[in-house]
Amino acid sequence: MIGAGRSSSSLIRYLLKESIKENWQITVADLDVALVERKLNRHPNAVAVGFDSNDIVKRNALIDGADLVISMLPATMHIDIANYAVQQKKNLITPSYVSPEMQKLDAQAKEAGVLLLNELGVDPGIDHMSAMEIIHRIKSEGGKIIRFESFTGGLIAPESDNNPWHYKFTWNPRNVIMAGQGGTAQFMQDHQLKYIPPHKIFDRFKEIEIEEHGTFEGYANRDSLSYRKVYGIEDVPTIYRGTLRGKGFCAAWSVFVKLGMTTESFTIENSETMTYREFINAFLMFDKDLAVEDKLKRYLDLSAEVMEMLVWTGIFSKEMIGLKNATPALILQNLLESKWKLEEHDKDMIVMWHRFEYELGGKIEELHSYMVVLGEDQTYTAMAETVGVPVGIAAKMILNGAINLTGVQVPVMPEVYIPILEELKDHGIVFKEKVL
Repeated sequence: MIGAGRSSSSLIRYLLKESIKENWQITVADLDVALVERKLNRHPNAVAVGFDSNDIVKRNALIDGADLVISMLPATMHIDIANYAVQQKKNLITPSYVSPEMQKLDAQAKEAGVLLLNELGVDPGIDHMSAMEIIHRIKSEGGKIIRFESFTGGLIAPESDNNPWHYKFTWNPRNVIMAGQGGTAQFMQDHQLKYIPPHKIFDRFKEIEIEEHGTFEGYANRDSLSYRKVYGIEDVPTIYRGTLRGKGFCAAWSVFVKLGMTTESFTIENSETMTYREFINAFLMFDKDLAVEDKLKRYLDLSAEVMEMLVWTGIFSKEMIGLKNATPALILQNLLESKWKLEEHDKDMIVMWHRFEYELGGKIEELHSYMVVLGEDQTYTAMAETVGVPVGIAAKMILNGAINLTGVQVPVMPEVYIPILEELKDHGIVFKEKVL
């Protein structure tokens, strides 16, 4: 297992527990070997290894000595590991989206008899598996899917929600800051192709009511269209995948996006001597008489609620940035990491919601399926649990011969998702359904 960061805690716990009855020897490698040692807690079936991902010789030696490789590194770093795993005929699991580079390894992996199993976290991962369970069920009853919507959010638990954004960082802050920068969102609505450019993604959100848990905002993911083929619903009239946030978040975040403060395309000169107030002012029109707040309100016609949220971040403060020649995105991240930080006793929350409409027996039916998971603490967060446990279950299935696939795969086959979803129930990861 390569990578022992925040999302790996529950996976490590799962592997250690299963290693006793399965007789596994687990090697966990990370740049921070002290972190690994704390998480392994001197377990007799595990060893911690200090590992720099740029050390190709050591990386290859670790892969050579394994029966199965799990990469929990950032998504861009999986491909080198996958290439070598295929060469050495080692199966590989990652929780990340299948990149174009990974997909190109499909034929080579099949020829080598190797499985590269991806998209096995929460989103992507549990979203695929829970959706496919219902899609296959509807199809088996003779139904036809006419609408599929799916939204997932890494959020803050209600008891730890104490700011107007209803949000705190529960995973990689950079990914949150860069949301909306990944390109145009694409989806299908009633047989019509729809596109939302990056600067408008947070303006065109949906309000989603989840029973027992209140109202959320959902904005579009970059690509929904490719999942028509993945899910076997190529002719579906409506397909829309997105991300969940708390009420009010989208309108306020849209301000940063429209101003250009989430970009990494250039650096701010002398940013280390600039204040956050000067930083936001740099993106506004010149007017020596108007206050920064007034210029912003006039430029974007902001509500009092949105202004309150922006003021809360400290973006209008005279605090020094202190980062040299930083990009706008990095400056914004630096500000928000202190404001959206999980406190000692905070708990996070994962929310997932699916909506299906389908024709069955001459009638239109609608079904909602949803999952809410609360974290235990700062180590075993809901994010770590929902990302790590599915990976661990899949690892056990591969090692025990319960998965015999080869090539580049995602978990949309019944032989993969049924056992995983069933075991996830033992970890409190359970979906509720409501038929409308």
